[in-house]
Amino acid sequence: MTVTLADVAARAQVSPATVSRVLNGNYPVAAATRERVLRAVNDLDYVLNGPASSLAAATSDLVGILVNDIADPFFGIMAGAVQSEIGGPGGRAGGERMAVVCNTGGSPERELTYLTLLQRQRAAAVVLTGGALEDPAHAAAMSAKLARLADAGTRIVLCGRPPLEDSDAAVATLTFDNRNGGRRLTEHLLTLGHRRIGYVAGPMERTTTRHRLEGHRDALAAAGAGNAGNADQDELTVHGPYTRRSGYEATLELLRRAPDLTAIVAANDTVALGASAALRERGLRIPEDISVAGFDDLPFSVDAVPALTTVRLPLYEAGARAGRLATGAEEAPPGGVATIAAELMVRGSTAPPCR
Repeated sequence: MTVTLADVAARAQVSPATVSRVLNGNYPVAAATRERVLRAVNDLDYVLNGPASSLAAATSDLVGILVNDIADPFFGIMAGAVQSEIGGPGGRAGGERMAVVCNTGGSPERELTYLTLLQRQRAAAVVLTGGALEDPAHAAAMSAKLARLADAGTRIVLCGRPPLEDSDAAVATLTFDNRNGGRRLTEHLLTLGHRRIGYVAGPMERTTTRHRLEGHRDALAAAGAGNAGNADQDELTVHGPYTRRSGYEATLELLRRAPDLTAIVAANDTVALGASAALRERGLRIPEDISVAGFDDLPFSVDAVPALTTVRLPLYEAGARAGRLATGAEEAPPGGVATIAAELMVRGSTAPPCR
């Protein structure tokens, strides 16, 4: 049942005029009253009328793209690819759709807030990029919010994140095979003869981090490598953000814990750059003294010196497909989920250990 402004007023115990003033922001309202009204809006999931152009239709010409950090090439490439596919016939305003990139900064609260704002604007589609937060309460809130969006006619596409669990929302999912990519990368290092392999992982609460780390440890266990034991693996794993600084600091910590390392696997290519800087600062040569590997195959990877061994994810292709799914130009994959393969890219930053 549609929630009305009168329902919000009754819940907040104020007049409909006061609710209107709070939502329009065009008249002074006491802070306590404003807080009570906004709490009622959230509790009832009240959806404001969008622009006049969208009132005559179920949705507007707006497509929301949620990213953790638009400055990170991983997200920027996918967002740009989505935008490249959402223009053209289908929208009402001259056939064009407008992309709005929402930078969450990795905040679960901002993620939900942006979805609420897009719901109020009757967005035609929402594309969520990157890994999901592994928190049951947030996952439940996300599932509920996405279900409401889908019920209102908004197309939902997940790009680079795993499928929703226990959700009735109609969602198209393009998920990267991070686990297999992580396994193949470590298998490559093991084949070269590496056994003492440090791992600079991403944030512990992210699905991408867990899947890539699981692939790494699966390869170690299958090979019976010396650091396959849980205690040893934990000692040779350091978690941090997906940033260059994190790679730098985590590598110094790994070298302190295990000076005999012969290889380092980084959570992504940006982290690998930081790791490489730390190694050079310590007078270690890559790959003669220690090998380095990354993940994602971001554009700068081939230009690193030496060029970075990494795992290629087809970020642009995935983003473009997500854009087509968001506009209905492409049908959803069977079962709503498509797994996108990861490709090992062997370059000069890995070699057999010299020790």
